Amino acid sequence: MGGESSQVLKVKGIALFSGGLDSILAVKVIQQQGIDVMGVTYETPFFSSRNAKIAAEKISLPLSTMDITGVYLEMLKAPRYGYGKNMNPCIDCHTMMLTFTGKIMEESGADFIFTGEVLGQRPMSQNRQSLHIVAKNSGYHEYILRPLSARLLPETKPEIEGKVDRQQLLALRGKGRKGQIELARYYGISSYTAPAGGCLLTDPGFSKRLRDLFTHAKNFSIRDIELLKYGRHFRIDENTKIIVGRNSTDNRALMNLAHDKDSVIHIPQIPGPITLIPNSCDDSTLDYGASLCALYSDAPKDREVDAICRTGNTIRHIRIKPFRKEDAENRML
Repeated sequence: MGGESSQVLKVKGIALFSGGLDSILAVKVIQQQGIDVMGVTYETPFFSSRNAKIAAEKISLPLSTMDITGVYLEMLKAPRYGYGKNMNPCIDCHTMMLTFTGKIMEESGADFIFTGEVLGQRPMSQNRQSLHIVAKNSGYHEYILRPLSARLLPETKPEIEGKVDRQQLLALRGKGRKGQIELARYYGISSYTAPAGGCLLTDPGFSKRLRDLFTHAKNFSIRDIELLKYGRHFRIDENTKIIVGRNSTDNRALMNLAHDKDSVIHIPQIPGPITLIPNSCDDSTLDYGASLCALYSDAPKDREVDAICRTGNTIRHIRIKPFRKEDAENRML
């Protein structure tokens, strides 16, 4: 893969680092040229920096983490290049990250930025045109290097200036992972996360709930987004939604996210879900929530049960029959 030279020892590159195998390999390819590398990763309610932090620690990569939730949400409401199959605005997302990374490059005095993207690996966001659009719209087109596919792409400024040896870069392309796996063996990398995944915006169920939130809540909070990650969601009317836990993990999360104005319902002495009605609601909605709670509990489905509803410091006992499952599923998001 080539050696080091005194000419490039002081060159600095910044990796847009996800923690997946491709981004790890991109770092290794650049480091092998004697270039100093630091990583940058981003987080929002839709994807975390956890995998990046774990991978960076394993390869001793200095890593900076930035929360971009505010600007990301504004972009997500109306992405310039639209969504992918679900609510994933991949082109706009990558553009935003490269823009922020480019600013970090300037502030830190680094020479270029690079990613682990592979030409053709993802047909919509990593084709030749998309890679060009993302780089151009970021404002740092000349400085963005894709080491794993660089020899299939136009030369970048660091290559032209001799800061990066193009001949030591790679020409990987397509969805196949054979080249990456061989490269991982070469570098002694045996542990890495699976490709793709990690972004909730690619999940069909989460995306459906997020669309519903955008439609019905103009002034939603980060808490509203966090709630989308747990339980079964039922749209009752324009202003009301009921969330029913699926398991103990959901139940704990819903309790932790509950506010004083929320109504929290459970069926005492019977295994079952926590049911959350965000914000205030009327008595009929409480009955609805209690009936849903009973439906998804182990309570008998043909008789009334006692449900307990807590709203702030107020406790109400509701005797209710479980909802009919087919009727409930018609309202499920």
